[in-house]
Amino acid sequence: MAAKSGLKRRVFVIGVGMTKFEKPDLEWDYPDMARIAGQRALTDAGIPFDAIQSAVASYCYGDSTCGQRAIYELGLTGIPIYNVNNNCSSGATAMMIARQLIEGGIAECTMALGFEKMEKGSLGSKYQDRTNPLDKHVEVMNEVQGFAPAPPAAQMFGGAGLEHHKKFGSNQDHLVKIAKKNHDHSVNNPYSQFQDSYTFDKIKGDKKVFGGLTRSMCCPTSDGAACVILASEEFVRKHGLPMEVELAGQSMKTDMPSSFKDSMIKMVGADMTAAAAEEAYKQASIKPEEIQVVELHDCFAANELVTYEGLKLCPAGQAHKFVDAGDNDYGGRVVVNPSGGLISKGHPLGATGLAQACEIVWQLRGEAGKRQVKNARIGVTHNLGLGGACVVTVFKKAEDKSKSKRPYSLGAGIPAELAREPSLTQGQAKL
Repeated sequence: MAAKSGLKRRVFVIGVGMTKFEKPDLEWDYPDMARIAGQRALTDAGIPFDAIQSAVASYCYGDSTCGQRAIYELGLTGIPIYNVNNNCSSGATAMMIARQLIEGGIAECTMALGFEKMEKGSLGSKYQDRTNPLDKHVEVMNEVQGFAPAPPAAQMFGGAGLEHHKKFGSNQDHLVKIAKKNHDHSVNNPYSQFQDSYTFDKIKGDKKVFGGLTRSMCCPTSDGAACVILASEEFVRKHGLPMEVELAGQSMKTDMPSSFKDSMIKMVGADMTAAAAEEAYKQASIKPEEIQVVELHDCFAANELVTYEGLKLCPAGQAHKFVDAGDNDYGGRVVVNPSGGLISKGHPLGATGLAQACEIVWQLRGEAGKRQVKNARIGVTHNLGLGGACVVTVFKKAEDKSKSKRPYSLGAGIPAELAREPSLTQGQAKL
């Protein structure tokens, strides 16, 4: 069905699913991860794979057409499959393309499936015989703070934290508080790679990485997959599916001239974040103060600190006051990273943005178990990749007057013994 001229079609999230995120494991391959996440999302939606009309696969580490090989685990229906590599924002980028296919009237039901099979240790460049896509970012870092014997990403985001400390008066303790919050949240998330709570002193005294960052303030490398299924309003109504969560606003922004001036905060994406958030909020007709739950790209605690301001969760220069007031946690103004965030949940690059969406959807449905945010109706995901791209997405709880209900919810988690099993596939009804 073609979209009406000048009108965007409404897009709903009808299914989500993910694997538990785990430390890199040579025995667990990406088709297995994709099959599990994909089948769980289909189960959640209550539809068969042959209802999917287009799919978008996201990953960073893999050969061409890994997306096809992964999605073939779900079925061989000949549909278009697009492969996306947009660094750490690959997952949300896949979801954005899947949404645009529906908004444009090209498809009625689409799938975004992200996965990553990673190597142990800090990320590094794979190719030494061509221009590094972060060369302009590294030039800024060299000019502002020099290059240190530490992982490059930690230097970039850690440098942004140091800049915030110098300009606005925040300090390492604020980074510790952010990391402690996220580790505490992960205790209630069975999908999280780490599920341990740490004391303030343990986080602060952990192995130093760069600047104010210690190991407990940095995301780990991870294996895992996540999947989101989207559908048009017409598809949802035609098949009598629950109309629970609407993808109400979404924007991607890439680097601007300010990214390459003299600021580490801007170099790691502050202006991209601010511009994407402003546009997504406008599309969704919301104000920042209406947001109740956020999954924020905390690859490092320092990035969560500076991103509070970019998302307009607090005034510019006051992120540390926001933290001190507890306004980023349960009982405060907004709950940030109830899943545990990247720091605890893990960061399999191609899956991260979609795992964020899974969490927000579960929150808005009221299915997040012990980590549930009370009366959550508006949620936001923030997925950032250097190089650069930032995707901000607004989800709204829909007014569902139908009596349709999904057969299962996996939001509160799954038994440990089923962590690598598809489970509950009988929920895939035939349309």
